[in-house]
Amino acid sequence: MVSFATLPEQAEAKRLLAAALADHPAHAYLFHGPRGVGKRAAAFAFAGELLGDRARVERRLHPDLYILEPLGDQIRIDAVRELRRDLHMRPFEADRRVYLLLGADELNTDAADALLKDLEEPPPYAVVVLVADDLGPLPETLRSRCQLVPFRRLSERAVREALDARRPDLPEAEATALARVAAGRLDRLERLLDADAAARRAVLVEVARSVYHDSEFVPADAVARVLAGVRAHGEAARAVAEEQLAALELSAREAEQRARRAQFGAEREELLAVLEELAAWYRDLVAVAVGAREAAVHYDRLPELEEDATRERMLGAEEASETVRELWRAHAEFNLNQSLALEALFVRLRRALGR
Repeated sequence: MVSFATLPEQAEAKRLLAAALADHPAHAYLFHGPRGVGKRAAAFAFAGELLGDRARVERRLHPDLYILEPLGDQIRIDAVRELRRDLHMRPFEADRRVYLLLGADELNTDAADALLKDLEEPPPYAVVVLVADDLGPLPETLRSRCQLVPFRRLSERAVREALDARRPDLPEAEATALARVAAGRLDRLERLLDADAAARRAVLVEVARSVYHDSEFVPADAVARVLAGVRAHGEAARAVAEEQLAALELSAREAEQRARRAQFGAEREELLAVLEELAAWYRDLVAVAVGAREAAVHYDRLPELEEDATRERMLGAEEASETVRELWRAHAEFNLNQSLALEALFVRLRRALGR
């Protein structure tokens, strides 16, 4: 479909949505997959087609479009009750009304239960589109009432095209590295293009190398350097949340709780990104050691990688990469104590690489 032509890749999602537009659309869809891969853009494009006016939908001005998204890190029952009241209003202009629930995985239990009632017997003119980064928090009863539309991480080529459009001035090696470090996510690419991103990357590489270069390596010092960047990112997210919350009539306690949740979520996401990049550094040591330098993620750091990637270090680097990935998986699933988890990680990395 022409409407989806500007969305990078996602062939399966585009096929399902094109089929829905060609036939009679279902009453509810659930777009799911990692952040930064085009789910929201696809949801607005789909809504634009359903309502026959993409321009007004993209500007969020169509009277038959209803948008609900988290404030802080939750969608609460009051917001869903308001949506449910709107759900039983007939269309103003189009043949149907479209409801976009952005960040649907942030529905709390009461809100999800309330929404479920209308997904069981929706009005015939309503199409509900849920957009979620993670299926896990959503109840199976809710998922089963939606048509699932999967989204995947983007290819390096797609990320590179987005990067070249944004920053055509970047040196080739740096552009290659950023496209790879972004790991298929355009939101990660945005983070890497932040003014302080180069400094954060430099610190992370220094920490990664100090594990095996510094004879007096102290895990707690490495943790402090990593968490400084993570917490700075969280504080920036909190400042944005506080600005948004200032326009609402909330008690001081409620505003503080929501701002704190926004900060916590941003720190968690930042730490996951840092762990992916750290694991990639040790995997790069293995790749360069076996002669596959062109495959390195940190392509702009090839001189350091070639210096460090000895045959003797290769086995330890492979173990280190998997150790970081283990923590990434644990942190993605559970709310770990960041300081304790990272200190334990760096102790294990030192054992693997400090031989």
